[in-house]
Amino acid sequence: MNIDLSGKTALVSGSTLGIGFAIAKGLADCGAAVVLNGRKQQAVDEAVAALKKGFPGAEVRGVAADLGTAQGCAALVRAEPSVDILVNNLGIYGPQDFFEIPDDEWTRFFDVNVLSGVRLSRAYLPSMLEKNWGRVIFISSESGLNIPADMIHYGFTKTANLSIARGLAKRMAGSGVTVNSVLPGPTMSEGVEAMLREAAERSGRSIEETGVAFVKENRSSSLLQRPATVEEVANMVVYTASPQASATTGAALRVDGGVVDSIA
Repeated sequence: MNIDLSGKTALVSGSTLGIGFAIAKGLADCGAAVVLNGRKQQAVDEAVAALKKGFPGAEVRGVAADLGTAQGCAALVRAEPSVDILVNNLGIYGPQDFFEIPDDEWTRFFDVNVLSGVRLSRAYLPSMLEKNWGRVIFISSESGLNIPADMIHYGFTKTANLSIARGLAKRMAGSGVTVNSVLPGPTMSEGVEAMLREAAERSGRSIEETGVAFVKENRSSSLLQRPATVEEVANMVVYTASPQASATTGAALRVDGGVVDSIA
């Protein structure tokens, strides 16, 4: 399958590292002009330089903006008024006991993980409708279906992503604009590596071995029995953004390694 995104502009929120950067690489490799985003200008500049180095012919630019705020989303839209592909990837996570999570932390997770995608979708979908072509993809998580007891506030936001994407797909019904969710499972991103590093040092195992042990202990239903790579997740997103995925909309597409124990 030859995915050609030439002539399309793709925006990936939270894309200076991890899954977001891998998605940006995959989209650039298929010919899309790619807009990277992060909170800090230096991180954005470094990511843009790295992507241009990997794909010398690609059109790559970046916008530094804190999308956890209305002002940051507005600044991004002013800088990039129209895109063809929107990947709402931005997200924060971290284990914390329910009884120790204050109101402002619930609000912070909601603002970053949910409202950022709401605001950007609201800004970019009208122009997609005008062109009768567009792709909006929310990066949810298997944690949106299997709510983790130690990250209830995170799981709640990922369930919200699923609801919004399904509702927006209905709102776009009959058009050439699709809206979907992609649900990664445990994925070996830089953030997860950092989370596992202390355990790896204590055990004397490699990061990869520690990742496998983490999945077996904490996601025992995994059929893959290891973390996914960021590229494996990005592959699903790139396909979902492609012209070939024109009949896929309103879907929750799992890249969870079979963690969710469901036949549907």
